[in-house]
Amino acid sequence: MGLSMVSKRCKEAVYLALYEKRRLNGANSCADSPILMAPVGVQSIFHKEREVGLAKACASIGIPYIMSTAASSFIEEVGAASGSGHRWFQLYWPSTDAITQSLLSRAKKSGFKVLVVTLDTWNLAWRPADLDEGYIPFMQGIGNAVGFSDPVYRAGFAAATNGGTPEENVMMASAGWVREVCPGKSKAWSDLGKLRGWWDGPIVLKGIQDVNDAKMAVAAGMDGIVVSNHGGRQLDGAIGSLEVLPEIAEAVGKDITVLFDSGIRTGVDIIKALSLGAKAVLVGRPAIYGFAVGGAEGAGQVLRGLLADFEMSLGLAGIDGVEGCKPDILRKVGGGGWGGSSN
Repeated sequence: MGLSMVSKRCKEAVYLALYEKRRLNGANSCADSPILMAPVGVQSIFHKEREVGLAKACASIGIPYIMSTAASSFIEEVGAASGSGHRWFQLYWPSTDAITQSLLSRAKKSGFKVLVVTLDTWNLAWRPADLDEGYIPFMQGIGNAVGFSDPVYRAGFAAATNGGTPEENVMMASAGWVREVCPGKSKAWSDLGKLRGWWDGPIVLKGIQDVNDAKMAVAAGMDGIVVSNHGGRQLDGAIGSLEVLPEIAEAVGKDITVLFDSGIRTGVDIIKALSLGAKAVLVGRPAIYGFAVGGAEGAGQVLRGLLADFEMSLGLAGIDGVEGCKPDILRKVGGGGWGGSSN
């Protein structure tokens, strides 16, 4: 299972993260399981173990953990909790260069190997359900641990408040941090050059939904892309990621690693995404549901179950491993009907 990469550096780092052998549910056989834990913010609202607990669960299974910038844990905490497990850092790109550099330096020192840059959240979307409930956790300091613990941000806040700290004025510090990571203006393709200068590992762009953007990522020297619509949470009416995955994979799959995110629930979902050109998938909600119910143990059970479902579904469908996941095993069926799993 070769990866098409633009550099030896990326091939070595991403290959290990995506394709290590892992045991499923204690079975004696191993299977290739191209699954990563998607970046999910504010994990303290799901369980008291926060990102630390979920990172431990992923490390114990062998699934790379992607930490969100919008975390309720410090970068250093998650790095330590991950042990020898693979961890990637997802960046909501701050508007201040010095803060960005500080976050990346902290991530590198904490053992994060791959940088995932989210493109579609330079501003929070219009979310009526949250507005109806007055639910904006970031303004209460929840999910701002990465910023509040950053020495550069803290120094800037102290300078602006005559020695104040985020803990002393949570509302003001929260507003400042939200302005940093959701400035209301997107970065330009030319800015990626600066990011490459600050991060010497693989860089993956998350939120690609268009062939031309995928080609731009290749031209910018990126190592991977994530075909994603942010789980349908950022732009109402955005096309489903699976609709555009085949054309994007066809256009750039030989030049860059194509990953898939949004809507993975079962092992068969993984098979479909791989068959349409993805090299691996990001899993979000299922693991978080398990995490909310049972903490790290609950998340681990869900992820192990998903891996087992994937392995068994490959066998039941007569597919010879991940390499057998190709477009010709699929048929697109029109019409309505319930789209859930039979199990």
